[in-house]
Amino acid sequence: MSTALPTRPCPEGYGPTLVAHAFIGGEWREQGSGGVFERRNPSNRADLVAVAPLCGAADVAQACAAARRAWPSWAATPAPRRGAIVGRLAELLRQRKETLARFVTREIGKPLREARGSVQEAIDTAEFFQSEGRRLYGQTVPSELPLKQLYTFRRPLGVVGAISAGNFPIAVPSWKLVPALLCGNTAVWKASDDTPGIATLFARLWEEAGLPPGVLNLVHGAGKGGAGEALVDAVRTGGVDKISFTGSTEVGRHIGEVSGRALQVPSLELGGKNPLVVMADANLDAAVEGALWASFGTGGQRCTSAGNIVLDRPIAAEFRRRFVAAARALKVGDPSRDETVFYGPMMNERFLKGWLAQREVGLAEGATLALDGSRLAPDSGWFVGPRIFDGVRIDMRIAQEECFGPTVNLVEVDGFDEALRVANGTPYGLSSAVYTRNAQWMLRFQTDIRAGMCSINNSTTGAEAHLPFGGNGWSGNGTRESGIWVLDAYTRWQAVNVDLSDSLQLAQIDTAAEGAKRGLDWAALAPKG
Repeated sequence: MSTALPTRPCPEGYGPTLVAHAFIGGEWREQGSGGVFERRNPSNRADLVAVAPLCGAADVAQACAAARRAWPSWAATPAPRRGAIVGRLAELLRQRKETLARFVTREIGKPLREARGSVQEAIDTAEFFQSEGRRLYGQTVPSELPLKQLYTFRRPLGVVGAISAGNFPIAVPSWKLVPALLCGNTAVWKASDDTPGIATLFARLWEEAGLPPGVLNLVHGAGKGGAGEALVDAVRTGGVDKISFTGSTEVGRHIGEVSGRALQVPSLELGGKNPLVVMADANLDAAVEGALWASFGTGGQRCTSAGNIVLDRPIAAEFRRRFVAAARALKVGDPSRDETVFYGPMMNERFLKGWLAQREVGLAEGATLALDGSRLAPDSGWFVGPRIFDGVRIDMRIAQEECFGPTVNLVEVDGFDEALRVANGTPYGLSSAVYTRNAQWMLRFQTDIRAGMCSINNSTTGAEAHLPFGGNGWSGNGTRESGIWVLDAYTRWQAVNVDLSDSLQLAQIDTAAEGAKRGLDWAALAPKG
């Protein structure tokens, strides 16, 4: 078929409506088994960004079968050749970076500078893993027996099911798909129903980079009751050998249960209620800047967004004054129209409703509003102002429950020990940060915080492609994305035992020491009489 993507004109001037596709066995499909669905611009609901196929169980089954058929040939492709395709993907992403970033901004309302950074993260990931195609190191191990050689090798798992969230619609899928495919797996990717357009464009670049048919398969649609649930169910039926999921803790628990019954280990990157601690000796200018970004960057719609700002009491009042003033001055608006906005709209109505409901929960618990964010321009898009709760205790619901949106809590403490206890006072353990000049506090914080990621004098948000990303507790199951550590998620270790002795040698049996020499007469050294 033609490489041109079908589009429809859009009267709002944002650009044409993209006709998104599913991608199954190398075939692009405009229709799913459930028909089609729409994705509209959260900044302006009149702008129809994409029309996408609504995929269901039948489509997922076909995608899994296509991936299974493609796996033997792809696994047998030398890893450096797989890496070369990943390298071409990096170059194509670089060439299309601005177009992709602007589409991300339109589809989910992410500010353009953040959208550019998201595409750059995919570029960085592809560049990093291209070189892994020439490594994927195993080890040689010395044997305890003669004329024997022992080796270890990384082997691919098979078919990987990848389910991604919409807030990082190209960066997070690259974290999953790039290493999974590089390691010799094939994949079925269920993209977020918030981002069918950018998912289609990303899959197109994979095809353009030279990926063989069936190695990557893309389905769209709903999670529960839709393509997402069907992909998870494929674990039970043997359609996939591994699930990698980014999303809510509730769904992650279900995936963990299904995977456990199949004796599989899923990769789960889940929610967070991330603490940002500001001690009395902190640089307050830096702390306010970091807290502002951690709390309200991407409109607070990051799993690593700050949920609780823990303030040492001597600086609490001054920090509060500066922080509230800075938040009140933030510019909120349509990032497709104005590149200077700090954040754009809520990405979907579900997040908006949760954010609105959280206000009443906090007030009912006795928290006060240092800044009462409210719905903005309700007739155009899903815009809301920043919200800051004050007088919050760590045992309150609003301090314990994740809320995807521009909202944060101020919690006052007395000294470092209480700050650390409060920072560890939620069931989550994804990201964390502390602002202090005290080297001992820095060391204690990074040692004792129960989060998978820790920042010193920096924001809770932000990741680099070569550093492990993931959390503990309700934030994940200990698996990690990015860097060399993710290779363990997409490969299994194989031990190889080669005996060249022409006879059966038995480890632990044929290795007893022979001809031991008589040692010192230790009894003769004992006192006499």
